[in-house]
Amino acid sequence: MHQATSPVVLRKPIGRHGELRGLESYARSDQVEGRFGRMFRTLRPAQFDTAILHDLASEMTAEFEATPTPETQVDDEENTGISAGYTYLGQFIDHDLTFDPVSSLQRQNDPDALEDFRTPRFDLDCVYGRGPSDQPYLYRSDGVKMLQGDVLTGNPKDAKARGVPRNTPETGEPARAILGDPRNDENVIVSQLQASMLRFHNRIVDVLGSDNFDEVQTTVRFHYQWVVLHDFLPTIVGVETLKEIFGTTKDGNVDYTKDPKLRFYKPKKQAYMPVEFSAAAYRFGHSMIRPIYRLSPTVDRLPIFSTTSESLVGFRKFPTNWAIDWDLFFKPSDAPAPPALGKTRVQPAYKPDSSVVNPLGSLPSSVASNPSSLAERNLLRGWRMNLPSGQSVAKAMGFAVIPDEKLKVGKATAADKNKNKSITEVSSKFKDNAPLWFYVLAEAQQQFVQDDTPIRLGPVGGRVVAEVIIGLMINDSHSYLRQDRNFTPRREFLSSNADFHMTDLLRQARQA
Repeated sequence: MHQATSPVVLRKPIGRHGELRGLESYARSDQVEGRFGRMFRTLRPAQFDTAILHDLASEMTAEFEATPTPETQVDDEENTGISAGYTYLGQFIDHDLTFDPVSSLQRQNDPDALEDFRTPRFDLDCVYGRGPSDQPYLYRSDGVKMLQGDVLTGNPKDAKARGVPRNTPETGEPARAILGDPRNDENVIVSQLQASMLRFHNRIVDVLGSDNFDEVQTTVRFHYQWVVLHDFLPTIVGVETLKEIFGTTKDGNVDYTKDPKLRFYKPKKQAYMPVEFSAAAYRFGHSMIRPIYRLSPTVDRLPIFSTTSESLVGFRKFPTNWAIDWDLFFKPSDAPAPPALGKTRVQPAYKPDSSVVNPLGSLPSSVASNPSSLAERNLLRGWRMNLPSGQSVAKAMGFAVIPDEKLKVGKATAADKNKNKSITEVSSKFKDNAPLWFYVLAEAQQQFVQDDTPIRLGPVGGRVVAEVIIGLMINDSHSYLRQDRNFTPRREFLSSNADFHMTDLLRQARQA
């Protein structure tokens, strides 16, 4: 539903050669729903200028580290509460929910003007595309199983490892992935997560012994949705937030069978994608990105970007011996504790704090145009989307507002705690006026006590993320919360602890 908008506001373009047509003007929508909308539509937008956002982004970007912390030493930036795989599972979930193929800084940033080319649902259309009839090139000739890519080696635990399917290009051209969503090839890790979802689909075909595509697709979706609710959300926002929404069982667990009590995400007619979620709260994962990852014990660690050596940059065919060992990214709940250090440890994500690693301060041209700083892009996007300040959202949600002097800019580490600036030391214009994305990160940072303190999202960020994800699922008539509230994953898929987490889904995918 398209609502009336206020008069067009002009703002100075930020590009060194100007911006694409329409970027310097946008209309502020106060719509309550539609493909994109606002959770807090009555709140006034926070006012900034590009100079102070640039300065804040610079302070949020960590200094360059010529030598990464060795795997034999503790890295004080690591988060003991969240494994590295959840960063990329979060990216995969984001791509499943929305499809905005043009950069936010290259289009008119009005929620009414944005078109979500996909339904905001957990339906895996980033995997299935428009289905075997409309996009048969994603499927095998039987129209049921998914096509897979080349055989990958390097992970002795996975003899059947495969990549994503790719085209056969002319000489000198890149081998493009053939996917329902091309963004799922933008780095090597999410590319292999996509490949694992293709394999999980094919595994379900074999387990069901079915040639009914709809039956297989529904089964895959329900298991994936279960992982989102029972694994991803507890890991990111914490169990207590979920208990506040769903209630508690007699034995003290989250009662997912109850109707959720959503206080802030309340679509009246149809589910919509709140810009407070997509342009701010859900971007928490950017601060969790590590500068370097180990794909398997047989391959040296690789940087996320590099101009001088191999890196994890995507949109290309990477070496076939880079098969990922997911046990280095997710900890199985039923396995012995892995070593804390060394080549076979589970790599932790970095902490969700108000710092992003240095490589994200200068994204390669294949990933982003001007500005190349990811932090600056996020801050500019929130401003251009007319997001309210973090303080005003906290007040609207009934949470205590964090004082300016406690909104620190930088790493949540013992070495940095006392030297981090407050946001008002960056600019007095941020007094009681923090960008929402920054506020969500600084709010999580309040949990820091010492370097091994687990950190998850705080009250504002956690509640926004949880309510939107749960709200989208409960408003989807095809989700398991609507079709079969008592659904449970297949018994033979469960861990020995009777859980079904992302590690268990990946374990099944390895058998396809």
